[in-house]
Amino acid sequence: MKSTKKAHNGDKPFQCDVCRKGFLSSNDLVKHKRTHTTDRPYECDICQKTFVQSSNLMKHKRTHSGNKTHECDVCKKRFYDSSNLVKHKRSHSGEKPFECDFCQKRFSQSCDLIKHKRRHTGEKPFECDVCKRRFVQSSILAGHKRTHTNEKPFACDICNKTFAKASNLTRHKRTHSTEKAYECDVCKKRFLEKSYLAKHIKRTHSVEQNTTVETNILDVTMLTISECHNYMML
Repeated sequence: MKSTKKAHNGDKPFQCDVCRKGFLSSNDLVKHKRTHTTDRPYECDICQKTFVQSSNLMKHKRTHSGNKTHECDVCKKRFYDSSNLVKHKRSHSGEKPFECDFCQKRFSQSCDLIKHKRRHTGEKPFECDVCKRRFVQSSILAGHKRTHTNEKPFACDICNKTFAKASNLTRHKRTHSTEKAYECDVCKKRFLEKSYLAKHIKRTHSVEQNTTVETNILDVTMLTISECHNYMML
């Protein structure tokens, strides 16, 4: 009953000492504070993945059952729980109900808004317990901590090479395929990596442009000398 009254009054007496966010109950504060640490007390007995909250563990365990009972009526894609279906349907409707009160940019998910607002506030609530460096997102902190442990949990299923970040694995796997997703809009040459495309443009087309400019200047100069010579012969 007390929590209900507090919800109506907007009173959130339990405050996080890291990021100052307020909560209606001490239990909610305890759950939240785990997001600032590596404490994940709820473990999946199938794959040993750990979670901050028991509700997240319950949602995760549905992925092992293969039972996707919630279907999108637009594209027929199926989901394990109704909350993910609601989020997905916004990709069809374009609905963005979460607005930043700093710049009015809108988002389809509340978690994206929370991450975005830290750009305005400079808040970095996630601290490395080894070097005390702070980060905007827990996922960035997790990736950073692997620089201390040399852990590389992301393995290529083709050559078994391992990586500290999933993004590095994705980039690596393109080397096993013929996919070249990045095309130069000048000469249409394609590249595996965006960085390779950038280097190509800088080294090849910027040189070509400079050469063209120099040639044009030379042509104008020679034309001017020729014209002067003809004038003097008159």
